Amino acid sequence: MTVEQQADTAPPAQYSPKRWATLAVTLFAVFMDMVDNTVLNVALPAVQQDLDASSAQLEWSVAGYTLAFAAAMITGARLGDQLGRRRIYLIGLGAFVVTSALAGAAVNPEMLIASRILQGAAAALMVPQVLAMLQVDFPKSERPKAMSMYGMSLAVGGIGGPLLGGVLLEADLFGLGWRPVFYVNVPVGLAALVAAAVLTRESRVETRESFDIRGTLIATVGLISLLFPLVQGRELDWPWWTFALMIACPVILWLFVRYEYRVIARGESPIIDPALLHHRSSLGGLLVAILFFCGMAYQLVLTVHLQTGEGYSPLRTAVALVTFTVGVGIGSAVAPQLMPLGRRVVLLGCAVMAVGMGVITWTVDHWSGSLEWWHLAPGMIVSGIGLAMVAGTLLTIVLAQMPKSASGAASSLINTAIQIGVATGVAIVGTVYFTLLEDRHTPTDSAVVGLLTVVGLYTLAGLLALVLPPGRVDVSDVDADTDADSDHHHATAAAGTALPPEAGTKARVAP
Repeated sequence: MTVEQQADTAPPAQYSPKRWATLAVTLFAVFMDMVDNTVLNVALPAVQQDLDASSAQLEWSVAGYTLAFAAAMITGARLGDQLGRRRIYLIGLGAFVVTSALAGAAVNPEMLIASRILQGAAAALMVPQVLAMLQVDFPKSERPKAMSMYGMSLAVGGIGGPLLGGVLLEADLFGLGWRPVFYVNVPVGLAALVAAAVLTRESRVETRESFDIRGTLIATVGLISLLFPLVQGRELDWPWWTFALMIACPVILWLFVRYEYRVIARGESPIIDPALLHHRSSLGGLLVAILFFCGMAYQLVLTVHLQTGEGYSPLRTAVALVTFTVGVGIGSAVAPQLMPLGRRVVLLGCAVMAVGMGVITWTVDHWSGSLEWWHLAPGMIVSGIGLAMVAGTLLTIVLAQMPKSASGAASSLINTAIQIGVATGVAIVGTVYFTLLEDRHTPTDSAVVGLLTVVGLYTLAGLLALVLPPGRVDVSDVDADTDADSDHHHATAAAGTALPPEAGTKARVAP
């Protein structure tokens, strides 16, 4: 009998009678992370006007949070395992409160960007602990219900972020403009911090593993070597070193992989095991995930265009964006049944996303000057269906050839890939869109070209999906690794939506 089986068959007394209250408190972390991942989108025009921010600084204020979260997430999970999940959760939550206050108090764009980066790193400390504590605090019979609450917090946070931002901006509390979208985290976070300190129990793994901090730094430098020139190159008039940095990116990432092999050879624990990239399903799935989620930068284009080009209020903009989640809900109802089709579902989902974004592009152009939010709804709903088809299927394909022992690491890797895709998309699409705006093209023409770039990204993602292994995916063993599936739901929610949690799966690709 395994340790997990012993834990689940032991008397219920080992589980805290306050575990449901504890879960409700810790889920505030997930909710706040989701809100802060999306709440700034509707506030971007107000931030630009108040802080006199450049377009590149707006991009960094969005991408900085996501990039920091992606870079620190795996390290955050390992810190919790080794030093205590309760301890790291409380540290992360406290840091999140402080950095939220700093973001709200920003006096210039540089302070806002730095605060957002630190805020993303704080989220990477606290969010991974929630799932780990859930696995420890609940017997297997109660985990599906607990996971449903986790999924609900993702859904509410993913939908509520833009709406909350719109309401707070519309209210203009105390004449503070956009700042309450961050200040709201302070009282809520402090209350959650006190409650968590009282209710949560400490847990950690028994084995001690080394921390691959150097590997994390190398990977982060590699990513920044791509994102920095993409975001800043336009304002700097593309000096030669911006191209040199972008060329250096794959070289640095290759050096990162070689370094991770050396870490393993020394008997230490790598931040990412290169063996996970040996399978066609995992490597292909990660590459498709990065390219596919680049397209989520459509939110940046629509948010700025609707407010500055069409005269929308922040709340009206939020309502227009939320219709995307209707499509996600529809797609989520059918995606599990389609998932066994594997690569074909990814191809179809990418095509559906491209069509949906194409409809949105036509709508923005056709109704220029008189665009209503319901004009956008058909394209947004179609796009949401496409996302629901691709996201879960990609995770299943990546896990298809992985042993159960590696599924947690693989799911964390695809979560990181999704976050990197979101940040990269903001850099690429934002560069195209803002370049046209600053070259004095009309707002509509700039938005149309920006959205066509998104259509192109989804088309390329569909073509890249051809590298995934063909054949059906056999989905079985519904008890296996709920951690992996939950990591995926957080990642897709962070990209601007939320999928309801389903049973975790262990899958294999059939020939």
